[in-house]
This record gives sequence, C-alpha cells and structure tokens, in this order.
Amino acid sequence: MDVDESLNYDELKSAVLRKYDISRETYRQRFRSLEVEHLESPKELYVRLKELYGKWMQPKSKSIEEIGEVIILEQYLRMLSPELQVWVREHDPQSASQAAALADVFVAARQRNQSWWWKSSRDDRRANPPQQSMRNFPGAGKPPGGGPAFVNAPKNYRKMPICYLCNQEGHTKPMCPRNVIKNTHLCYVPRHLAKPAHKAERSPASTTVEINGKEMIALVDTGSDQTLVHMKCISPALLRYTNLKAVRCVHGDEKLLPTAEVYLKVRGQTYYLEVGVADNLPFPVVLGHDLPVLWDLLQPPSTCNMVVTRAQSHKRDESKELLATLPFFDAEIDGSTKPRKSRQQKRFEKIQYNASVMPVDKFAEFSPKFKLPVNIMQMQQEDASLVPYLERAKQEDGKTVDGETKERFCMYQGLLYRQMGQVTQLVVPQCVREVILTLGHSIPWAGHLGKRKTIARIRKHFYWPGLNSEVAQYCKTCPECQKVSSDCPRRVPLQPLPLIGTPFERLGMDIVGPVEKSRSGNRFMLVVTDYATRYSEVFPLRSVRAKYVATCLVQLFSRVGFPSEILTDQGTNFMSNLLKQVYRLLGIKSLRTTPYHPQTDGLTERFNQTLKQMLRKFVGESGTDWDQWLPYLLFAYREVPQASTGFSPFELLYGHEVKGPLALLREVWEGNPQRNDETNVASYVIQMRERLQKMSALAQSHLAEAQTRQKTWYDQSALERQFKPGQKVLVILPSHESKLLAKWQGPYEIKRKLGPTTYEVALSDHAHSTRTLHINLLKEWFPRPPESSHSLMIRQVKEEDDSEVFLPQSALGDVDLSHLSPQQQHEVREICLPEVFSEYPGFTTLIEHNIELKPDAVVRRMSYRVPERLQEALKEEVDLMLRLGIIEPSKSEWCHPVVLVPKKDGSIRFCIDFRYLNSVTKFDAYPTPRISDLTDRLGTLKFLTTIDLSKGYWQIPLTSQSRELTAFKTPWGLFHFKVLAFGLHGASASFQRLMDQVLRGLPFTAAYLDDIVVYSDTWQQHLQPPQEVLQRLQAAGLTVNPLKCTIAKAETEYLGFVIGKGVLRPQVEKVRAIEECPQPQTRKELRSFLGMAGFYHRFIPNFSGRAAVLTDMVGSRSPNQLKWTQETVAAFQDLRKALSKDSVLHNPDFHQPFVLQTDASDRGLGAVLLQGSPDARRPVAFLSRKLFPREVRYSIVEKECLAVKWALDSLKYYLLGREFILETDHKALQWLQEMKDTNSRITRWYLAMQPFRFIIRHVPGKENLTADYLSRCASDIPEGREYVMASVVATH
Repeated sequence: MDVDESLNYDELKSAVLRKYDISRETYRQRFRSLEVEHLESPKELYVRLKELYGKWMQPKSKSIEEIGEVIILEQYLRMLSPELQVWVREHDPQSASQAAALADVFVAARQRNQSWWWKSSRDDRRANPPQQSMRNFPGAGKPPGGGPAFVNAPKNYRKMPICYLCNQEGHTKPMCPRNVIKNTHLCYVPRHLAKPAHKAERSPASTTVEINGKEMIALVDTGSDQTLVHMKCISPALLRYTNLKAVRCVHGDEKLLPTAEVYLKVRGQTYYLEVGVADNLPFPVVLGHDLPVLWDLLQPPSTCNMVVTRAQSHKRDESKELLATLPFFDAEIDGSTKPRKSRQQKRFEKIQYNASVMPVDKFAEFSPKFKLPVNIMQMQQEDASLVPYLERAKQEDGKTVDGETKERFCMYQGLLYRQMGQVTQLVVPQCVREVILTLGHSIPWAGHLGKRKTIARIRKHFYWPGLNSEVAQYCKTCPECQKVSSDCPRRVPLQPLPLIGTPFERLGMDIVGPVEKSRSGNRFMLVVTDYATRYSEVFPLRSVRAKYVATCLVQLFSRVGFPSEILTDQGTNFMSNLLKQVYRLLGIKSLRTTPYHPQTDGLTERFNQTLKQMLRKFVGESGTDWDQWLPYLLFAYREVPQASTGFSPFELLYGHEVKGPLALLREVWEGNPQRNDETNVASYVIQMRERLQKMSALAQSHLAEAQTRQKTWYDQSALERQFKPGQKVLVILPSHESKLLAKWQGPYEIKRKLGPTTYEVALSDHAHSTRTLHINLLKEWFPRPPESSHSLMIRQVKEEDDSEVFLPQSALGDVDLSHLSPQQQHEVREICLPEVFSEYPGFTTLIEHNIELKPDAVVRRMSYRVPERLQEALKEEVDLMLRLGIIEPSKSEWCHPVVLVPKKDGSIRFCIDFRYLNSVTKFDAYPTPRISDLTDRLGTLKFLTTIDLSKGYWQIPLTSQSRELTAFKTPWGLFHFKVLAFGLHGASASFQRLMDQVLRGLPFTAAYLDDIVVYSDTWQQHLQPPQEVLQRLQAAGLTVNPLKCTIAKAETEYLGFVIGKGVLRPQVEKVRAIEECPQPQTRKELRSFLGMAGFYHRFIPNFSGRAAVLTDMVGSRSPNQLKWTQETVAAFQDLRKALSKDSVLHNPDFHQPFVLQTDASDRGLGAVLLQGSPDARRPVAFLSRKLFPREVRYSIVEKECLAVKWALDSLKYYLLGREFILETDHKALQWLQEMKDTNSRITRWYLAMQPFRFIIRHVPGKENLTADYLSRCASDIPEGREYVMASVVATH
C-alpha cells in the first residue's frame, strides 16, 4: 500500500489482517477452540470469549435476524461434504440462504448422482460396522463371509489382563517385554532342542497390521510422531477435512493432512486411533509414536519359559552349553497328560458339583432347579417368546448401536445377544428363567435382596422380555421375604366411634397392672370411663378375678345407674360367665375389642397412660402408697376441661363447676362474700336442666369436630384395604417365646368379613380354629404362580423404568418430626439433604490438626499389657477403625498405652493414654464459646434446631508429621491415627476452629464444638438457616448423626440443659444421676460428685453455703478415706435432692430492665438477678460464695458493699452498659454515690463500680429474702422464720 493509505488507521488495519490471513473465519475458529489458560479466572475467560464473539459476529452492525443467519450458516457449512464446503466457502456467502443457493448450483452442475452432505461416523458405522469386538474382546474371530468381527463378547470371554509395568493389555508384568531380566535360580529341563531351520523373516522395521479388518504391511517409524495411512486404504467417507493434521517432512516442509478414525490391530491387540491420510507413502501404513506398543514392535517375539518367574529365558544357543554339562542330557522324559477342558466346561461341572453337595435339609427346595440345561442355542430357537427378537437380530445384522441407550439384538456363534451401550447380555429362553431367578435371589449367595438389587445382578449377564416385572413379581412372592419383612402394611382409615350424648350410656373398662403391692394389698386397678362426659373412676383391686370386678361395677352402678353398653378387651375376667350373667340381668350389652388392637377402646387406654404418669410423680420411693393418691388424682383429672369436649367431666356430670383448692383460695382472699341470688328448688332444677342441655350440645359439637380433626390427621398415611373370603393373608401375632415379640405367621385363610375393619381368619396351627382380627394385623400373601410348560400367547412386553428415589436408611428417616404438622414436616424434608445424614464419620479437607512439640520433648515408649479376656473386644475395635480408615499400621518411634474402660452395658471403651504427649505439646489458645452465653441467647426463641456431627473428631485429618506421634501398641502390631483422636491436647481448639470456618457469616447459627444450633422466632424464618448449614457441612465433607438431631422444636436439650420456652432447666437424666449417686467414700469420689453437682450450681440457691461442709472434706489436709458425720450426710442428701425440686431459671430478656438484689452475712455473700414486674419477678441467676478468712473481719457496711461489687463483677455480661436497679436491705448503701467517706477500701470498690449505671433502692429485709438466704448457710437460718423464694415457676 502507498504512503497515503498507510496514514489511514482503518486501511492499515485491514491490510495487516489481510497480510496475516486474519478474517472473521479466523475469529470464529478461535472462538470455537478457545481453552482455559493456566491460572485464568472465570471473569478473564468471559472477557476473551466476548472479544472473539464481537470480532466474529460484529453485532453492532447487524440485526438479530442477521446474527441468526450467521449461526445457521456455520452449522449449514459443517453439514456439507468436504468438496462442496470448500466450493461454498470460496464464494464467501454472507447468510445461510446464500450458501443454500450456491450449494444447489454445485449439486446441479457436478454431483447430481452423488451425496452432497457430510457423512458422519454414525452413517459410516451403519454401512460398515467397525470391529468393536477387537477392541473390547481381543482374540475373537471374524464371522463367516469376511465381514467385520462380532461386536459382543463370546460366552467364555474373560477380560484380558493388564500389565502393571507398561499399562497395556494382553500380558502381565512377569511377561512384559520391558521387564528387566534378573539373575535368578532357574530350573532347567535337560532336553536337547534341535536347531530350527532357517526361515526368511520380514525386516524388523516392518510388521503386519490390520486396518478396519484389512491386512496390510506397516513400517515401524520411530522418527514419526503420527501414524499415517495411505489414501488408497481409507474409505473416502471416513476422511475428515475439518480436523487437519500438520506433518513436517524430513526436508522441513510442513503439510496439512486430513484425518480418519480407524481400528488398527497389531499382534492380536486392537487400538482405536486417529491417523493422518497421505497419498505418497512408501508403505500402506507408517506407525508412529501415537501407537502405545511402537517400541515393542522393534523386538522380535520371544517365548517365555513358564518355569522362570520375573525374567526372560536365555537364548537357546547360549543355554545349550550349560545344559550339556548336566546329567541326563538328551534323555527322554516321559509324561502323561490329560486332555484340557474348556473354561465353560469346568464352570458347568463346578456348578453341578456344588448343587450335588448342598445339604438336603437347607436347600431341598432348590435341588430340582439346579438341573442346568446345556444346549441353550437350541432352546433359544425353540422358544416362541424370542421369535421377534431373533427376526430383529437378522434385520439389524451389520448395524451399530445408535447412542448409549438404544438397544440392538445380534447373533454371535449361534447365540442371541442384546447390546445396550457397552453392556452385552445373553437372551434367556422361558424354560431356564426360573433357574436364573433362583440363583439371583433365593440362594444364600444371593441373600434374598430386594427387587432393584436382584434386577441389577441379573441384568449384568442376562436379559429376557419382561425381566423387570418378572423379577419384581418373584421377589414379591418369595415366602421367606414376606415372612421376615419388617415392612408393615399401611393402616386403614380411622373408623370413628358413634357419639354418645347420654351420660354413662356407654362405659369403657380395662385393667391396669400388676403394679407395686400397696400396704392394703392392692396390685391392680380397674379403670372405668364414660364416653359421654369423659368421667373416669378407678377401683384398686387385690385380684383381677371376675367376682372382684363385678363388686366394683355394682358400687359404680349404685351411684350413676345402669349403662347400656360396656366396652372391654377379651380378657378372661371380662369374658367370664359371672360377668355375662350380670350383664344379662341388668340388660347391659357387652362389646369387645378385636384381639391385639386396643385402639378400639382408645379413650380408656389414653386415660391409663395419664393415670400412670400422675402416679409416678406422687408415689413415694417404695411405691406402696399409690392407692392412697387415687382420690386426689381423680379429682385433679375431673376438674380440668377435656380436650375433645371442651368441658370438664364434673361440669358435664353435675352442670356446674365443683369447688377445688384454687376456688377455695379465691374465696378466702375475697372474704367469702354473701350471695343474694337465692332461688327456690323449682327454679334451680329448671336452670340446671337448661345448663346441662346447652353444655351437652356444645360437648357433642366439640366431639364431632375433634373426631373429624383426628380422622383427617390419622388418614394422611392410611390406605383403604380389603380382603375377600378364601384369600391368603399373613398375621402378625406375638410369638410363643414372648408376648412382646411379634412376627408374621401364616399364610392363613380369610373366612368372612365381620365389619369394616375386622375379619374372621382360620388359624390352622392355633388352638382355636378361627380368630377375629383387625385388618391392621393382616398382610396380603402373594403366592408363587403355577409353572406352565409352554406359553400359548405371546404379547409385546416393554421394559418398565423405576423412577422412584429412595433415601439412605440412616438418613432423614431417623430424625423425629412428630412434633410438627404434616405441612411443616413436608417443608423440613424439602430443605434437608439426605446425603449429609450418616452414622459413619465424613472427612474434611478444610483444616488439618497439627501436633507441635515443645523443644525439650523426648520420645516416650510406654505400653500396658492387655488382659486376655479383653483382647477379643480390642481386636474388634482395631478392625473397625482400620475398615473406617481411622488408623493405619505405623513404624513410629512413639508408643502410647491402650486403656480399655468398661461401660455399664458390658462393652468397652477404647482409649489411648496421651497424657505424656499432651504435656510436651504446645498450647493452642483458640477460644471456645461460653455455654452461658449460648443458653442466654437461645432461651427466648420459639424454634430451635440442634445438629450433632457423627464422631466429629474423626472427621478432621492429622498432618503427616503428626500421625506418628499418636502411635499405640496392640498385640497385633503398632498403629497410629490418621485423623484427630479423642484425648489429644488442642483437639477441641482445632474442632472449634473448623466449625467457625464452616459457619462463618451464617445468621441465627452457633456452634459449641460439634453441637450446632439454629434458632429463630418464626417458622418461615427458620426454614432457610438449617438448609444453609447442611449445605456447608456437605461442602466441607462432614456428616451428621440423625439420631442426635432435633429439628424445629420449641424446647430441646442442648449442652446439658433443657432450653426453650423462655426457661432453662437441667436435663432429667443428669438430675437422676445426681439423685442416684451413692455416698462417696474417698476424697476423689466426693470431688467428682461436687463437680457433677457444681455444673448445675446456678439452679441450686445458696450452693456454696449448702456445699461448704463438703468442700472442707476435699481439702489437702483431710484424710483420703472420708469420715461422715450427721452434718455432712445431711449436706450430701440436701445437694442430691436440690435439683429434683423442678429448679427453673428464666432466660434473660435484654429488652427488659434488670433488678439486682444483694446481701451479706457473717459467712457469705449472696445475690440474685431478677426480671419482670414487682408482683411476678422471675429469677435469671443465683449467686453465692463463702467469705474468705480476711473478709470475715470486715465491718457490716464493707461486707454489704463487697456483695455489691462481687455481684457486679460476676454479672458484668448482663449489666454492663445498661441501667438497672440495685436493691439492698442495708440502708447505708443508699448514700454510696454521694458518700465522702475516707474508707479507702470502699472508695476503691466504688471507683471499680463506675462503669455501671444503677439506681440504689432500699428494701426491707422481709422483701430481700432471696439474697439474704443465699448469703447464709442452712445452719444460719433462724428457727421459726419462713423464707420464700422471690421467683415464679414457668408455666408451659
């Protein structure tokens, strides 16, 4: 270009692009072939793609239709034949329509009778199927007619071995040509070998190969990087001009050659290669370095001496001189050999032998089914159900599979096969399918697995039409699976009982017991309930004989009249002749529940549960006074409204509320005012009748609503089921060994239907011939269909696909969701990830625990001898940890002793004594949250979800240099931990660091080690955080134990406390352990008890004073063997029972003001933090401590001021930065903020209290009893003075 044009930037840019042949086509190719560069970010990749797209499309100058034409043009050119594509590109069409017009001109002028489209590899495989069998099944022969080899494996096909040295198939490492020859001991056979005759061999630089089944000569060219094939040897349809290969010749010229994908077979091995195609080669094929066995082809094939292992045999010429020196040289060695059997024949004989030696008693039912047929080919031809598939195999002969999921049928060596992708299955005729089903499901080696696993096992090898349905039916009708299955049928819909409007028209009656024998000799309770009023009566009984039951009924009838119906179970006392006569004389109809179905009398059964719960809370330790509490507990039950009726039983029976303790207290406080509304008897009767009618109508309405609500809830998981007379069923009944153990028995026959849900069943092996049973105790029996010799009709069967998704067993199903509504349960299951829930520990890669030793640490080797009795249990623990990857064999210099701690259930706890290792390990100061901070934050919230990890420490790996430091010795060797072990110093810090990293940034979430809690105030707010926590745990590789998780509960156990609903309580199990703790005998045992009780010191008012005499006993000057006195025993018993008084603390509400009460006595200090109105203050925290000896000598005002300063320091978390009220009974403290005293001690304390903002209020001593009580020991309380705790118990 001239100088003037070079000054124009656009002209210069176009010239440069033309010079280097850069056009829009160049940018398109770069766009399609762009790859991610090293260390490139996703944003940078996007920018590069966008830049290439803009240069290719130039979207600013085009409309949407023009851009679409460019995209269509690209795809259109890709589908044209190579010659037509080049011709169209030469004319540079700007749209797909222009390209189509050019293509029509080309086809009309040059290729009228030739295909103008690009033939893909799929089209070529339809015409000439490649030899896939050569790749998948080496050594398979070609079928008659010279066609390509069969694509499926032969029946006796065995996968070719793979060499671990060169990673090639066909040989193993000892026979590998690359194996280094070693001098080893050889066993020579002294036999003279004749020198073979000289044969003209082919040059070692060439070999014979097959290209797509055609044999030709190939040159082994070690200087070529690419395998080349002559143009004459490749079909034009296989050539690809879109993917050209650059080949540089010896003289330096570089040529672009088209490529083709071929099957190349050399020395019995087939390879699938992309080769270059040239038209001027000296050999038909030139082998290059892209062939994996190129260097092996340069070595002549050699035979291997089977006696030599891991070395090649010497050459025959060199071995002759060595053999000639041995005795018996040239001698004949006679040997008799047996004819070799094929692998198929050996396998058949082995199966027949196994079938013949099976025990008759266990496998008698399988013996006739093990007569395996031999001529499977003839059976396929004679089976009428396989005729369509045999015809289909003939039609599809020579075609290949289209895609990975399309099936095809083909013949190989006379047998019919089905090919689905890479899986090849033998098609099975009808007569042998029963054998396959038996071997695949019923024998011990099949394990009676479910239908999906049985189908997966059979489809690996065999196929027949309708396989899925037949396997499912076979598993469904398996007798063993039906009887042993733990799956119970779905319950039928609820059948509500008719509503009873007349009191004591229908009674429910049941026996509770035997219970602890009372002082009166009673061991049973006769419970009677009225279905109209829900009024209940309980009679204590010494015996359940019918005459005692009849006596109690007479007493009841004398007060309430004769009922019309009595509903009982089928106990012998209720079915006796005596009660039948009583019923007949009094005109009472006897109703009975069906056996093993107490839900029919649900009202009485539910009252039994309530009654037993009330008795547990009031009976003494011996349990012999339970009958004395019955009148009081029955009054308590009858006084409160019943959930279904909305009225109390007393109201529905008498028409008015009875006077109870609370009503009596109210009358006393109100002064028992005189009532002026006196009425006569007639008016009272009329008013009572009207009131009873109204309450009865309302109760009936409430009962109907309750029944509807209960039925709706119950029927959500119910299914309507029915049986017909003569149908076989299984019955779940208690076994003969135990009434509590039930199992499926049968099959039995249905005789008749008695009601909507009851059937009469004939129990042939039972004492009675028939039994009336509820349908929920019955399960349908599926018999095996009778075997037919031949199929008379053939139908087309389509394989069904199971689209059900099944979750793991230890997944969300183990989490209790019964406290949620069905809609809430559905929403919880939607957000939970089943993969995270597992009883086995996961493995995280986020952090590693490192054990850093101090500079002066030395290796310590210690071990304890394991008792012989515990070695078996230790071996099981070691094997389990090895299987889970927790430990591994070690060669460490360190060795820590193993400690086996027995558990209460008789098992052992595996522990390692890491005390020395912890003493020489550097301290990790990573903080853990305060438990009190977490409980204070969670208490007022409405929804709490707790998540516990599965063996959390085992999910954190140890660094490689730290593993040997954890080595321990067992009788079976030395092992060390691969993951964080329990008992290591710094383990809690590492785990807390992991939890903080995983949960960082998540709101409404906290974690104390492996205990995670999610909290919120509303249900909608609570759905998202648990899902995010589970997602982060899954991303971190952590797993959750479903048995220790609680989801969306208002009250739950967390960190040793019961928290929620605004209160904080100790766990019942921990309280029970303290109550049942025996009296300690040594200082160590007493120190352990004080530590256990001290964990809940905040719930025990005046804990320090009440435990003072006990803490004195654990001093260093006290004897190791404790000497108990009357005072110390009383203090011990007092602490044991302190927590059993329903100790409750309320969680602080930081939006409400606090009140702090303090007091000091001669021996201690006390304080209580309160919240709420003056009439209903709630305790938040109790504080108390003993005075030090130096503090005992303080003056009264100094002790009172010390109590204030100590309480403020202890409660700084609650009070600092807030204004609160300080209440004290010491009036001198009112002038604390204005005092000008020269007492230096009080001045220092006053300056220390400056950060706090409070108002001092004086209260009389009678109103400051709580703090006063906390400051004194129990022995300091004056006699006759009554102390009342300034708190209220939380109401639920």
